[in-house]
Amino acid sequence: MSFLPLQIIMLGYIVFALIVVYLLIEFLVVPVYQYFRDPKGLRRFPTLDRFAGFTNLSFMIEAHRGFRSKKLSTLHKIHPVIRTGPNSLSYGDAQAIKDIYGHNTRCIKDGQYIVTAGTHYHLADVIDRHDHGRKRKVLSSAYALKNLEEWEFKVADKTARLIKHFDAVATVPESTVDYRAWTNFFSLDAIADIGLSHRLGFLDAGDDCCLSERLDGFATEVNFRECLYAVARAQSGIVWSYDWYKTLVKITRAISPYYRILWKLSDNWDGIVLHLARERLKRYEAGEKLDDFFTSLMEDKGGKIQSLEWGEIVAEVNIMMNAGSTTTAIAMANVMFQLLKNPRHLAILREEIDSVVEPDETVVSYDKVRHLPYLRACLDESMRLFPPTAHGLPRVTPEEGWVINGDFISGGTTVAMSAFVAHRDEKVFPEPEKFKPERWLGEEGKALQPYFVAFSAGARGCIGRNISYLEQTVLLASVLRRYEFELPHPGWEPERMETMNLHLGPLPLKVWRRKFSQESD
Repeated sequence: MSFLPLQIIMLGYIVFALIVVYLLIEFLVVPVYQYFRDPKGLRRFPTLDRFAGFTNLSFMIEAHRGFRSKKLSTLHKIHPVIRTGPNSLSYGDAQAIKDIYGHNTRCIKDGQYIVTAGTHYHLADVIDRHDHGRKRKVLSSAYALKNLEEWEFKVADKTARLIKHFDAVATVPESTVDYRAWTNFFSLDAIADIGLSHRLGFLDAGDDCCLSERLDGFATEVNFRECLYAVARAQSGIVWSYDWYKTLVKITRAISPYYRILWKLSDNWDGIVLHLARERLKRYEAGEKLDDFFTSLMEDKGGKIQSLEWGEIVAEVNIMMNAGSTTTAIAMANVMFQLLKNPRHLAILREEIDSVVEPDETVVSYDKVRHLPYLRACLDESMRLFPPTAHGLPRVTPEEGWVINGDFISGGTTVAMSAFVAHRDEKVFPEPEKFKPERWLGEEGKALQPYFVAFSAGARGCIGRNISYLEQTVLLASVLRRYEFELPHPGWEPERMETMNLHLGPLPLKVWRRKFSQESD
């Protein structure tokens, strides 16, 4: 009777011992052996910390601290190249941009985009060049610069709705608005209208409650931003070990209360996208003729059916609602903060805007301000200082290897350059920590453009940058023309957290109407 339990106990000890041996070999013996064997010659580069040459855990820990690009920026002041993991390098010299991201590079998106992709790739994560070209061709007409005139009335509508709320707040002495939240409501309402002809109504309601739908059709009410940002928070903490990412997702779902909440919210985000896509499909199948991105996914300009799989359509709606809202909202909040922190530049910009806007113009016409040099300079300088997507977008060198900034790197090596780091290269951007919009003016400003990677660079650069500039320009010109803003107190700084984007926390601003000496507004 006692023999069987003892046998089971012994078997348990053996299994445990085997697991321990496996873990020691997998996470200690093999990494140490590979480090000293050094088949790719990466030991010549300084490391993020003393362990980064052996394990990706170092970069994961840094990611959980909330601002890994800032740490890299500090290290790159000393070292042009840093080894951030056993098979990954970070670059600090802006001259490396063209070799990693330029039009002629042989480097392609690396394994991160594979392990985080859903059942179907979207434009931002597809790796295959042919497939990327096909997707870009499908969407290029919708994102074309000539279409901005067709989208402007939608952006103007959202600007008017935001102004309606600000007008109400501005009548109450010492009242404040969370500019970060309201610009996010703006960008979400705008991209939903532009992309899906859908009215989210966040600006009207003053919150982001919406529906998340399961595959079986059951829907529940959730908060849009909470779900959207949970996806990047979860991925950015554990994705850096690609071979183990899927396993880490399962482990963190099972044992971490923090990650369990994030993954649940991430599931709800998938449900939000599914609900929006299904609602738009119903309208398309009902015969509504709507001029938006969704129509471009369904048929070309001549009306020929694109015949995309439903999963691919949902994936494109996903990235449109994500990237099409997040980075623009971050940029809008950042530029307002920088201008309030630097009142001299704010005064120059206001004078430029006032010179072209009519006294009774509430929502500023894009055509009047799109070519204002100082306005564009302020937007670009703010995105230089705090690029909405700050981290290094990872690429992998081709099988035969690749020369980066004059140095040969073996094939299959992950390489990246953080926009936050690139924009602080003092050889290109003197006094990099200062907000200096004038650096973007004239011929000197044109010379800086190859090193401005807020929208990435090369063939994989952001396809929606024109829409982002449209939204940023119209909103900023309109609110600066109409209101005075003030930070909570001198020296106030927002909280910042880097996930896949560099987010800033709430931006509570005092707001009141501007006074004009010779006109009533």
